[in-house]
Amino acid sequence: MKIVIIGGVAGGASAAARARRLCERAEIVLVERGPEVSFANCGLPYYIGGEIQSRDKLIVTTPERLRTRFKLDVRTLSSVEAIDRKHKKVRIKELESGRTYDESYEKLILAPGAAPMRPDIPGIDLPNIFTLRNLQDVDRIKRQANSGIKHAVVLGGGFIGLEMVENFVKLGLQTTLIERNGQVLGPLDQEMTQPIMQTLLAHGVKVELKQNLSSIEPIDNGLLLRFESGLTIQAEMLIVGIGVKPETKLAVDSGLKIGTRGGIWVDDSMQTSDPDIYAVGDAVEVKDYVFGYDVIVPLAGPANRQGRIAAENAFGGTSHYRGTQGTAVVGVLGKTAAMTGASEKLLKRNKMPYRKVYIHPAHHAGYYPGSESMTLKMMFDPQSGLILGAQGVGGAGVDKRIDVLAVAIQAGMSVYDLEEMELCYAPQYGSAKDPINMLGFVASGLMRGEHPQFDVEVMLAQDAATSPYVIDVRTAEEFSLGHLPGAVNLPVDELRSRLSELPRNRTIAAYCQVGQRGYLATRILRQSGFETSNVGGGFKTYQMHHP
Repeated sequence: MKIVIIGGVAGGASAAARARRLCERAEIVLVERGPEVSFANCGLPYYIGGEIQSRDKLIVTTPERLRTRFKLDVRTLSSVEAIDRKHKKVRIKELESGRTYDESYEKLILAPGAAPMRPDIPGIDLPNIFTLRNLQDVDRIKRQANSGIKHAVVLGGGFIGLEMVENFVKLGLQTTLIERNGQVLGPLDQEMTQPIMQTLLAHGVKVELKQNLSSIEPIDNGLLLRFESGLTIQAEMLIVGIGVKPETKLAVDSGLKIGTRGGIWVDDSMQTSDPDIYAVGDAVEVKDYVFGYDVIVPLAGPANRQGRIAAENAFGGTSHYRGTQGTAVVGVLGKTAAMTGASEKLLKRNKMPYRKVYIHPAHHAGYYPGSESMTLKMMFDPQSGLILGAQGVGGAGVDKRIDVLAVAIQAGMSVYDLEEMELCYAPQYGSAKDPINMLGFVASGLMRGEHPQFDVEVMLAQDAATSPYVIDVRTAEEFSLGHLPGAVNLPVDELRSRLSELPRNRTIAAYCQVGQRGYLATRILRQSGFETSNVGGGFKTYQMHHP
């Protein structure tokens, strides 16, 4: 068997290593356009900021190591220019010498990746405008960032953009973040990004939302950025991080099927429309795990798994890719945001029924020093309780909980299963009732009718004739610091003795700071004959919707 793999990094390098482990006799050719065949592209921003001090640490493995340990024919600085599917050959160009030659294959694996998008505007090719894809990009950015400049602008508030902002702040640069949408971290629901926004502002980052860049002009001390709104910003360097587009030219030119989203079409075995060609990584379309439609999700974890699957199936295996959940995490100046599965905005867009719950726990036992708060949001099917998606934001422990929920989604678990999950506990790591259990308690109570809830934004949107009578069951001091519009303060510890003050001809909405006292108030009132629901997530959730 002779396998040619186009592209290294996550998908291609994983496919090559797996192919060798499966067959010692196979001839495996790995062609990579750059000088490095496998590097940690997710670590690039942290080298710029100095968190990773050695450039060599970013190199996962070298061509020499792959040749020696895996007996691979690795050809770096080589570009595949064309695929001849009829004769099963690829045309390869050596970038240093310019020599071109043909290489035959029996099976071909495409891992071309994705290229950073650049807006088609005047001035986009001026000096000191950078995208971040490889080690050569990171070298150029690091030189400019350390050249004595004072101000950097990052265009795009996604994962890479926020990582660049964090590292510029660590370098002591004045940093401005520009985002065309009304929030940073577009895959998350807007309210879940508010703690990240507050963190950025607290660290002196200037954030400009709903801004479309229209042109860039050279000026004596750098660049002048002009926006459609009339805003102008001067910068000494600009990082463009507005997303990536799949590298599909080879696939298109060779007549392979392209999917509805513009990526290379593959089935769940990672096979393209040509049975002898597979494709993996950022360039391919896969099925969304929750919705079942085609998506392009440029993440390293899925690319690695796809590379392994493609290699196995190239040798006649029967491995299948389950689909992508979009499980992702980002750290921003001490805060963490993470998600898995469906967001609320996508559930609404797809008109898929759901319910949601919020909790605001500490990441470990509150009596043990150093506990940090977080917010967890979970969406689930209102009939079966099947978990559809989850998001988290806060301090330590967010990633751990989203990882557990990601596994729960893949396992087809429901909110009832979360109640019974047995997770490791010691006070410095968690609580006897872990936040995962708490999500299960709240959601299961809602499903059983024991703990009915109002979604705060839905409740506040009701008109006066249908809106509930709202009681704030926190202390008078808490109430004085801020409360829901129209709320009446009735502390939970006084509730049983003051039931006569409440109307029996109206639905009552009870809330507290995070939901726990509101839940107790709901139980008291419902057992006293009142039609009552708790406001999900309490006042803290209201503040996230109304920062």
